[in-house]
Amino acid sequence: MKKLLAESFGTFWLVFGGCGSALFAAGYPELGIGFAGVALAFGLTVLTMAYAVGHISGGHFNPAVTVGLWAGGRFQGKDIPSYIVAQCVGALAAAGCLYTILLGKTGFTMDNTKASVFATNGYGAFSPDGYNMASVFIAEFLLTMFFLIIILGATDRLANGKFAGIAIGLGLTLIHLISIPISNTSVNPARSLSQAIFAGGIPMQQVWVFWVAPIFGAIIGGWMYTYILQKKN
Repeated sequence: MKKLLAESFGTFWLVFGGCGSALFAAGYPELGIGFAGVALAFGLTVLTMAYAVGHISGGHFNPAVTVGLWAGGRFQGKDIPSYIVAQCVGALAAAGCLYTILLGKTGFTMDNTKASVFATNGYGAFSPDGYNMASVFIAEFLLTMFFLIIILGATDRLANGKFAGIAIGLGLTLIHLISIPISNTSVNPARSLSQAIFAGGIPMQQVWVFWVAPIFGAIIGGWMYTYILQKKN
């Protein structure tokens, strides 16, 4: 149970910190943090929670990471469903808190006919810069694949484990720097689902891409590291 609570808390912090920075601070007049600030915020959420609760649950905070670690032989398949449920619960709780805070803003409305509404992910007209479904799928697949390679490499028994959280957090920051204009960056199905549920409409209809592409990418990344890249001795 403590492992599941740690996953929920960690995923809550990822969504609240990452999506919250996009909603509250990214476009603030004159002082907004912009894409770079949002990218750094997502990286910092993972970095901080990796050290805070990673020793309890492994610090996945992402269904794709959980599946990828299983593909790489680092996680038991029987625990995948409970981890994913815990991650989604944490993400939804964070989205609910973000929405509640936004309700207190004068003039707040949820316009789910626009790209990136409530920090959602999307393709086509719902991509921040108009990228089609194929482009978004490829980006999410490749970026999640490399994210798993970073995670597995940084936590390898031959690596310096004390710095794993830093490498993983900075890896996620780089991923966001690359892909915010493409898809508003997912690489995390729980993060995508939580925002899409509150936004509804087209973002909810498109959320399947942000489950399928990251999970496939994570599986390939897990296999590649374990069976091609990993040093055995």
